[in-house]
Amino acid sequence: MNTYPFDAILLNGREVEIQQILSCTAIPKADFEAATFAFIAEWFGTTEYFIQHTSGSTGPPKSITITRNQIITSAKLTEQALNLTKGYNALCCLSPAHIAGKMMLARCFITGMKVISVTPSANPFMEIKPDQRIDFVALVPSQLHDILRSEQSGYFNTIKTAIIGGAILDAESQHKLQQYECKFYATYGMTETVSHIALRLLNGRHASADYTTLPGITIGIDNRSCLVIRWPNLSHPIITNDVVELVDENTFRWTGRWDNVINTGGTKVIPEALELKIEKIFQALGISQHFFVGSLPDQKYGHKIVLVIAGNVSRENIKLLHSRMHNMLSKHEIPKEILTGISFIFTENGKINRKATLDITSGTGGQFS
Repeated sequence: MNTYPFDAILLNGREVEIQQILSCTAIPKADFEAATFAFIAEWFGTTEYFIQHTSGSTGPPKSITITRNQIITSAKLTEQALNLTKGYNALCCLSPAHIAGKMMLARCFITGMKVISVTPSANPFMEIKPDQRIDFVALVPSQLHDILRSEQSGYFNTIKTAIIGGAILDAESQHKLQQYECKFYATYGMTETVSHIALRLLNGRHASADYTTLPGITIGIDNRSCLVIRWPNLSHPIITNDVVELVDENTFRWTGRWDNVINTGGTKVIPEALELKIEKIFQALGISQHFFVGSLPDQKYGHKIVLVIAGNVSRENIKLLHSRMHNMLSKHEIPKEILTGISFIFTENGKINRKATLDITSGTGGQFS
């Protein structure tokens, strides 16, 4: 059986012995705890193959088989890249039902970090005692967003390293990171690559817009300019649908998703790149609602660009948005319609499901040309 330098994990404020989990005498109090116990039982048992499901954010969810060796290799690469150390306290606040949560536990078991685990929430730091030391944490952008605007944000002056993945971090939050001692890294990866294969430093003097791959992983692009990943621990190259600018065989800049590219009047527009420009307009106008850029069928253009905004926006701000976009965006980038009052649909692990949201959209919009 695999060994672990600690006899127990700290789970939602109580000590739970590893042996209790393995003997099934530890009783989970919620689905998150049950998923945590299930992975621990597999990891300290004889399981060599782990079934994991993709997020379903860009297509139907599918099952992926991951080997124990792949998990070990991935964890050790992260340990090497981030200088993780035996004896660190790692906060696990992502569900082990998904690869990100599973790999946080695995990194602890392989590296020798102490598991401090709390049920995932918008602000998991609220469950941490003031005197509890945390050295390493993984968060999704929505959690980081809420923590940065809470009384618990000061924790980031004592935490050594935080990795952020699963979605794009908004510009305002990224700006706030600059005031903290913690090193924040954006991660790039997916279920198929057993969590992240590249990191991007978000704050400090060496912050970068480019991702650098972990040791031993090389990259290229296909004829769509989409990222191709090569890693000896994978049986074949992974061809992604992520459009990137390739710097070299170990460095790239993420641009957007090929799945989301909009062909409007013969011009291809990458929504994620356009969203970065519109986000600056939102900030200037003090509009805080979440939004995304999508498309709807159009008789003239084939597809027209639409701006989809969560919740309501005043008529005055809609007019200002329209005016600023006409001044700051190129003609083919300007949304032909602004949809407000929209309730976003999310995937199980918190990503916006753009297609499903557009399919049910019936908000009040302004038609612009």
